[in-house]
Amino acid sequence: MGWDRRAWMTLAPASGLIGVLAGAFAAHGVSDPVARSWLETGARYELIHALATAACAAFVNAGGRRARLAPGLFLAGTVLFSGSLYAMAFGAPRWLGAVTPLGGLLFIAGWAVLIAAGLQVERGERPVLPRAGGGVTVKTPEPPKEPL
Repeated sequence: MGWDRRAWMTLAPASGLIGVLAGAFAAHGVSDPVARSWLETGARYELIHALATAACAAFVNAGGRRARLAPGLFLAGTVLFSGSLYAMAFGAPRWLGAVTPLGGLLFIAGWAVLIAAGLQVERGERPVLPRAGGGVTVKTPEPPKEPL
C-alpha cells in the first residue's frame, strides 16, 4: 500500500479503532491510576488525530493540496505520542516518555500544514472531482448584489 489518499483513509479509522480500544481498556481493565491516565491521554490524542487525518480529504477536495502532507504527520505523531504512552502503561521503561513530545511536535506540524492548506483554498471556487481522480476547479456564480 503506497502513501496515497487510500492509505491514509484506511489508516485513519484503524487509528480511531485503536484509540477506542485503548480508552475502553483504560476505563475497564486497568487499576493503576498512572497507567490509566497514560492510556486515557493516548486514546484522546489518537482519536482526535484519527478524525483530523480523515478530515484532510476535505481540505484536498476543496483545493488545499498541502493538506496531503498532514496525514503522515498526524499518524507518525500518533505512533510516537500515543504509542509511547501506551507502551509505558503496559510496563515499558519511563525513559520512553522522552519520545512523547516528539509526537506532539508532529501533531503541531500537521495542524500548521492544515492552516497552510486552508489558505490555498480560493473563495468562491469549488472542486469537481471526476471518478478517475484529479480535480477540476469550477467557478461558482456570485450571488446577486442587492441595491442599496
